[in-house]
Amino acid sequence: MLVPVDRAHLMAASTTQTFVQPSQDAQLPPSSEPRKRKRRAGREAGEKAGPKAGTSKAAADAPPAPPAPWSWKSLTDSSTSRVAPVFTKDGSYFFSAVGSSVKIHSVATGEIVSTLEPPSSSSEGRVSYSDAVTCAVLNPHNPYQLITGSSDGKIRIWDFLDAVLLQTINVSQSIYQLAAHEKFPGSVIVAAKKERNGKGNGTASEDSMVVLRVSLNPTSATARLPIQVSAEVSHVGRTRATTGLAFSPSGAWLVATAGHKAYVCSTADFKAGFTKFVSPQSLTCLAFSPSEEYFATGDSTGCIRLWYCLNERATVKTVGVEKTAQTTTLHWHAHAVSSLAFTANGAYLLSGGEESVLVIWQLHTGKKEFVPRVGAPVVHVALSTPVNGEEEYLLSLADASFVFINSGTLKISRSMARIKLDPAISHSRPSASTAVPLAVHPSTSTLILPSSHPSSLQTFAPSTSKLLSEIEVSPSNRVSRRDEKPLEPSRVECVVMSDSGEWMTTIDSRVGDEAFRGEVYLKIWWWDHKSEYWILNTRIDRPHGLMKVTGVAFNPGMKTKESLLLVTTGSDGNIKTWRIRSMKTKSGGSDAFWVARSTFRFRSEIPTHVSWSPDGSLFAVSVGLIKAVSSARFVGRNGRYLAVTGVRDLMLWDLVTQSMRWQHHSSGAIERLVPHPREDTFALFVHPPRANSDPPMTSVYVFRPSSPSPSSTWTLPFHLLNVSHVPRGLAPSKPASFSLVGITHAWSVVVFGDEVTLLEDEGAHARRVDKDGGSRRRTLFQDIFGKSAFADFAPESSTSTAAPDRAQPWRGKEVAAIFDAPAYLMPPLEMVFDTVMDGFFTARSAEDAAENQDQEDEDAVMDVDEDDAPVVPAPRIERVVDKTEMDALVTSSSSMYSKHLHRPNQRPHTNAAASPSPSPLAATKLNGGVSKLQTLSSAELSPLVKTGKKRKKSQLSGPSEGESEEGSIL
Repeated sequence: MLVPVDRAHLMAASTTQTFVQPSQDAQLPPSSEPRKRKRRAGREAGEKAGPKAGTSKAAADAPPAPPAPWSWKSLTDSSTSRVAPVFTKDGSYFFSAVGSSVKIHSVATGEIVSTLEPPSSSSEGRVSYSDAVTCAVLNPHNPYQLITGSSDGKIRIWDFLDAVLLQTINVSQSIYQLAAHEKFPGSVIVAAKKERNGKGNGTASEDSMVVLRVSLNPTSATARLPIQVSAEVSHVGRTRATTGLAFSPSGAWLVATAGHKAYVCSTADFKAGFTKFVSPQSLTCLAFSPSEEYFATGDSTGCIRLWYCLNERATVKTVGVEKTAQTTTLHWHAHAVSSLAFTANGAYLLSGGEESVLVIWQLHTGKKEFVPRVGAPVVHVALSTPVNGEEEYLLSLADASFVFINSGTLKISRSMARIKLDPAISHSRPSASTAVPLAVHPSTSTLILPSSHPSSLQTFAPSTSKLLSEIEVSPSNRVSRRDEKPLEPSRVECVVMSDSGEWMTTIDSRVGDEAFRGEVYLKIWWWDHKSEYWILNTRIDRPHGLMKVTGVAFNPGMKTKESLLLVTTGSDGNIKTWRIRSMKTKSGGSDAFWVARSTFRFRSEIPTHVSWSPDGSLFAVSVGLIKAVSSARFVGRNGRYLAVTGVRDLMLWDLVTQSMRWQHHSSGAIERLVPHPREDTFALFVHPPRANSDPPMTSVYVFRPSSPSPSSTWTLPFHLLNVSHVPRGLAPSKPASFSLVGITHAWSVVVFGDEVTLLEDEGAHARRVDKDGGSRRRTLFQDIFGKSAFADFAPESSTSTAAPDRAQPWRGKEVAAIFDAPAYLMPPLEMVFDTVMDGFFTARSAEDAAENQDQEDEDAVMDVDEDDAPVVPAPRIERVVDKTEMDALVTSSSSMYSKHLHRPNQRPHTNAAASPSPSPLAATKLNGGVSKLQTLSSAELSPLVKTGKKRKKSQLSGPSEGESEEGSIL
């Protein structure tokens, strides 16, 4: 259905709507003969237009050219790390494993400084679990080497400083856990999946594993090969699927957790095997105390147990008997505990889980502290003990981000994230929602993507690979479950941007249940250019009742607010238009908000899609008259053509001749159609038929209006949930090229097309790592009192080449962060005053200093006699005023006041002081430097008073003969 839009008002739907018949199987109106003649005339016009127009369906079904892979690059990792972060010995870097690669992060900056990739790394876009890294530890005999184990059965030893793979040992069994200790040089302990022998097809058991001691020394036959075989592999014991494997700090015990049991083995005799201790619940994680011989486990119900069974008497094996151990139970978590970690002194235990809360347990008292709302469920907890700083806790979250917690303040100090992932699909879990929001903000060339919670959006800058902000579209409680039943969160289903980038529309909804009524909200946001953030302008509750909103679109090319329109379609059958309304405020300004403009419908059909013509004069609505129609989009620079898609059919309509130009039948299900923004071409995304075992694939056909045969065919190794054109900064150099951004079913954000241009991250490939990480040496003051709260604001050294050219303002958040430190860590004011004040001023450059010095030299020139001696201050003369001198001062003051009263015509001084009267006691100068009194001789005056400012008089004297005393007063 085509609807013309009048800029002033919208006419009635019955007089403006024109139905475009998309196929010959459509139900014709009663007067169908004129329609047939028009369609026949349209075909004749198409045949005259060119040899390719009006091509038959048989020609359209001709096999296209062999498809070629379309170039693409991923902006993020498709899943979170399954391996706990591992810190270097000095705490300057930490490792995170994603897929088959290991990324090295800088603790100070959060940037990825290097990436360790094996030679046979997978080239596919999704994570390949056949060679994914599953465990990693530092080499206890060389702190600059990292040992990793992967699901392809290989143990790799890396020199991470030089980014060199030193050794690869093939165990031929999938490795899931790895442990090493300095007490056992040249060997490691691995937990591998046990292979069945003699039965079936040799597949591995689902939950059967074997713990092996593997020597790192290769056999002589494989010593020179790239992939070596261990010279000795000894059997330790069998377990269920392991969730933890670790040595005790002394190396005397090896513990593995699997299922409902804790497996304990004395390292003095590995051949004796494991002693099993039963747990009432299945165990999920393991951690050893660094100070005492006991370990902690977490289980699926949220309980934490401290096991005291590491002694010879408790580990005596009894055939056929599973033992119980003395334990201490700590319980706060409502769901499974995902990770545990002890502090360096063993006094505290850290735990995290699905609640998105870090819990700090004080073990000797049982008390606990919390760090709530860390952003997403906690997957791993690690401890950082850098040499030049205080202890920090690192949380690896389910949305692929990292959060540092300050151990002194128990507050989030910094976070590291690129694109946050939805926790509902982390670790290959399917998403409960199929609608995925995606938009491009043209003003800032950024992407609007779904965030770690379904009710939020995030803003990502592809040019800098930085996460700029997060928008909580629907404020919601982040409680994960209620009575073990997952809560259905509010989900953002759609986000649409206006051409100017000033307005953004979102649709968020929540499905109701027995205790809660469903919600649907249409929210329109305004872009604040000053704060560079989205501000909610209008919220419309239930725009189409409780029914789903099926389509949202802004009209393009509008330069004024009055001409901007928004169209929405819903499952209630209504088509609504919205406009901006302005209202004057009491302060004299204007307030703009959105209101409904019109509502209409097409018979009793359900609209499913809406799109605008390039000039904004028409919009097309796909309705349910023909169930096969899924969308209709305008094609071309002037919008002459309308491309209509069904389940497997594509039809192109010429709006000028009101006829179908051609039809194309696809061999697979049509996913979506994307028109080119500047050319008369469009891309059709199709899911080709495949077997269940085949990897997902998408075929892309590029069409022109002149032919039903695709001009080019491409393939992508993934399915797409949503597609949009790339931001302006990533646009291709050739105007006719396609360059798109999309979200895959594996929740990876990818850029693909004819020209894919992305800035390479500095640490995207293997590169040499700085040994000290750029850390500074601790001072004695920091060793005693800890890191100064003002350490981050200390001025740079004089050797720095990038000196600031202007003063930086002191921000409120920085001031607040300073006073978060405990009072006993705050240095005295005398030590920090200069540092704080230097932050408000700018150091003068050499040129400014020379110019100011010249000005000071000019100001220093005074009109003084060259033969005068320099002024030297004399010692102060202490003098006591006696009664005689005081009486003389009173008499002089009285006489002056009397003289003023006898002069009525004299104008008084503004300071209420009368003119001085002659006094026989004093001769006074205006500068107050000399006063000759009867009790003070000239010899008693100080040299400074004698000198004063240079005058013509060289000595002090009373009035001369014949001169009145009044005339001597200057």
